[in-house]
Amino acid sequence: MRRIVALILLAGLVVAPTQAAAAASACDPPGYQTFGPASVTGAIVGAAVQDGHAYVVTRGLKPPIVAEIDLATRTVVRQSAIPDGPATGEPEGAWATTISGGQLYIGTYPVPDLYRMDLATGVVTRLFSLGVNGGFIWSLTTAPDGKVYAGTYPDGKVWEYDPATGAAPRNFGVLATGERYVRAVAADAGSVYAGLLDKHKLVAIDRATGVSRVLADGGTGFGAVAVAGDRVLGASGGVLFDVRTDGGDLRTTDLAALGLDSIDSIAMDSDGSAVVSTRPNGVIYRYRAGALTPMGTPRLGEETRLLVPSAGTLTGFSGSGGFWTMDPATGATQFTDLIEAGLTPGSERPQSILLQPNRYLYVGGHFSITVRDLRTGSQRRVWVPGEPKALARRGNEVFAAIYPSGQLIALDPRDDSIRSLGYLGDGQKRPWDLEYDPKTDKLLVATAPLGAELQGALSIVDPDTGEKQVYKNVIPDESLYSLTVDSEAGIVYLGGDVLGGGGTPATKTAASVAAFDLTTRKVLWQVDPVAGYKTLQDIKVYDGVLYGVYKRTTSWFAMDLATRTVIGSGPLTTYGEIEVHRGRVFASTFNAQGAGEVHLLGTTSATKLASGLGMEWYTNPQLAFEPGSWDAWTLVGRDLAKVRLDPACPTFTP
Repeated sequence: MRRIVALILLAGLVVAPTQAAAAASACDPPGYQTFGPASVTGAIVGAAVQDGHAYVVTRGLKPPIVAEIDLATRTVVRQSAIPDGPATGEPEGAWATTISGGQLYIGTYPVPDLYRMDLATGVVTRLFSLGVNGGFIWSLTTAPDGKVYAGTYPDGKVWEYDPATGAAPRNFGVLATGERYVRAVAADAGSVYAGLLDKHKLVAIDRATGVSRVLADGGTGFGAVAVAGDRVLGASGGVLFDVRTDGGDLRTTDLAALGLDSIDSIAMDSDGSAVVSTRPNGVIYRYRAGALTPMGTPRLGEETRLLVPSAGTLTGFSGSGGFWTMDPATGATQFTDLIEAGLTPGSERPQSILLQPNRYLYVGGHFSITVRDLRTGSQRRVWVPGEPKALARRGNEVFAAIYPSGQLIALDPRDDSIRSLGYLGDGQKRPWDLEYDPKTDKLLVATAPLGAELQGALSIVDPDTGEKQVYKNVIPDESLYSLTVDSEAGIVYLGGDVLGGGGTPATKTAASVAAFDLTTRKVLWQVDPVAGYKTLQDIKVYDGVLYGVYKRTTSWFAMDLATRTVIGSGPLTTYGEIEVHRGRVFASTFNAQGAGEVHLLGTTSATKLASGLGMEWYTNPQLAFEPGSWDAWTLVGRDLAKVRLDPACPTFTP
């Protein structure tokens, strides 16, 4: 893979403590130091264009920002914050935007509220809630008469809002039993078209009567939809569906034949063709009469939020925080980073953390890894093709497991070059855990599928060649959240989740632990440590004992591996991850009241060492210990922090 480097030395974020200096004695307060934002981003989600100006919404910032971009000068000319509403929770972004009558409509998450921004004044006004905290407005579109349609999660509904009346939105009910996601919507004069994720359906709803009908059934969810004239296009995984608005003349185009995984954006062009952006590589194609023709690759590995074709120019918006313009005739492209264009970056919720002792600290963000040089205090942001959900290290080389592509990459901190180890395949796009086994010189990856499927996988990957073996359904009908390797014994232990990718009924009631022999590549045994507990968030093996943390029924346990019996267990406020350091076992967890905690786990008891660390991890709370000390890198709020976790010291709270 070409070198993909970043680029920004983030002034003001050098490693310099803002809290009290190190304590005079081991247990003196405060017990922690903070070092400013752990990960800074200019990533975007929703985007819309009108009259030479683009409007994009940041991803992961509190509050989210609507940035107005002058496309002619390629600069950010105005920024407006989206205010928090009265409902529980705070918006962190908006996947959905659309323009109607000179107003920008914005659908936020994880509070699914509908907002309106006046394009003349930049004033943002909250209108309605379309659900409760934890929900998403995934999609918005405007019909020719100006009415606005929204697709939501987790109720799986399509909503109609009429700006002319300002009346409360109405919805069209459940479109398919069990559906949670309306991921994409498009509308014409008579109908609104909805792409359903769980039930794999492309649905048309009569706008007047509310009666719906299925236009197409896909093999997986519909993630992008567009309509023009009498044709509707819908992208379902590796297939592009092209169907008449009345449901007739259904045509399909196989993307896999072109080496493509999926389509993330579709835009109809004025000549009756369409332009589509594809994953995993970000190549842009023109679709015409059942054929796809490549146009160019604005940025390798990017996600595309919006495509806007116009005479002589195609404009696109990239999820990492940029936009590009392409000459459709030549494919020549100009890319603009939004931070460089004037977007104010902000602190985001990190994905992962890894320490290279006395040299670098790595923090995974959205489409980036922040590399802090521990010797100089400098830091830099390296672009990566997605979210690094888990990090591992072999010597000086860092490996990242990337969501949502299921790609593995290697980062060389000497020059920030990125090397791809390929994609896991077999539908395994949600990596949760990654470890390096020095004995076999292999990377071990635990994954879940993306979408309505139960079966996860253990993947064993050569870190030099990328050669991989994917053991799908290694724990039958469970995905994998975690793994832990006993290198000397040649065994990797796997932690399961009976809910899989969600959206499909579980066949089991309790998550399993399985022991997998790395020599024979066979499962040695499988047990359910606690009956009725569905998801093992993390496991770690140490000294003949397997320690585990459950999600959903939040608790910990210790299991004797010789007898496979649970010898200790107890409640935790929520879930998180486990680390073994200096012969002790630590569990870092969220807290239901927003106070992240760290517990010392024994075989029969758990002792709280820290509380009040916050709930700002995007994935799960993690620790990266400094060798030879009880200090660990983690978060306090969204700030990078070094905390003291000496078992001999009393509990501290920042």
